[in-house]
Amino acid sequence: PGYSPLEAEQRVTFPVETALAGLAKLEYTRSISRYGLSQVTVVFEDGTDIYFARQQVAERLQQAAAQLPVGLKPSLGPVATGLGEIFMYTVEAEQGAQKTWTPTALRTLQDWVVRPQMRHLPGVTEVNTVGGYVRQLHITPNPARLVAYNLTLRDVLDAVARNNANVGAGYIERSGQQYLIRVPGQVADAEALRKVVVATRDGLPLRLADVADVVEGSELRTGAATKDGNEVVLGTVFMLVGENSRAVAQRAAAKLEEINATLPEGVRAHTVYDRTELVDRTIATVRKNLLEGALLVIAVLFLLLSNIRAALITAAVIPLAMLMTITGMVQNKISGNLMSLG
Repeated sequence: PGYSPLEAEQRVTFPVETALAGLAKLEYTRSISRYGLSQVTVVFEDGTDIYFARQQVAERLQQAAAQLPVGLKPSLGPVATGLGEIFMYTVEAEQGAQKTWTPTALRTLQDWVVRPQMRHLPGVTEVNTVGGYVRQLHITPNPARLVAYNLTLRDVLDAVARNNANVGAGYIERSGQQYLIRVPGQVADAEALRKVVVATRDGLPLRLADVADVVEGSELRTGAATKDGNEVVLGTVFMLVGENSRAVAQRAAAKLEEINATLPEGVRAHTVYDRTELVDRTIATVRKNLLEGALLVIAVLFLLLSNIRAALITAAVIPLAMLMTITGMVQNKISGNLMSLG
């Protein structure tokens, strides 16, 4: 986070691209380096198994990890294609509820309630989110107070890490039963974080609030999503490679309706793009064109032959040709997608 395009290129993009050189069936690589972002695209030869390609890339990324900045771990994109965006929806506040459901609240609802349920659908490989603010708890140390108490920034980091964990302590037996013991110490809000003990001075606890400001904030962002002039949170469902886009989109639409029934008052999820509509319109267009074309052929044959029986016998080539085409598609495992139907 915070790297300029130059640092992202020098310290992340170049080492990764260099590590990926020489892969089996590799055609070329291309990359984009932006503020806080490094994206490397690896293009393989047509027909390369996607899981074989991903395995190679994952192995090379592990080798490149030693050359990357500490704490940085590149991740592979979802197992999807360029046409994998089959369903989009928005999570938005209803009229009059914008003050309660802020962009931060909408993003939190999407990340913790809506998105996990959509990701569990069969055929869905990823759900991307754009818009809103990712909620964070910001600790801003006061340098003067740290110096006054003879503390460092590392002392603050270590104290927060020690006091933000749940601990299991085994169990005790009583009357033939086991009672599990646990110590819940995970921080839930800013107030609990302020009470974290950093050190002791003269026998008195020195808490985080004494040396730093603790407030609720948000992650830095470089983009947003709006609808009708209001900020919303946009979710995009990606289809797993090889799945039926129409079936997966229908499952996503049905699941979104179920989720809507459980959302709090004042917020709703609305569909903004459904691949099912495109597929249905395409199939209807193909059906209409085939029917009109067949009727036109029969009419022309009748005019030329002046015999309806001869025209129908000759026109029988059309369904036979379609049957032969579909048989060939089945035998060669060519899917009835938008391109092949056209």
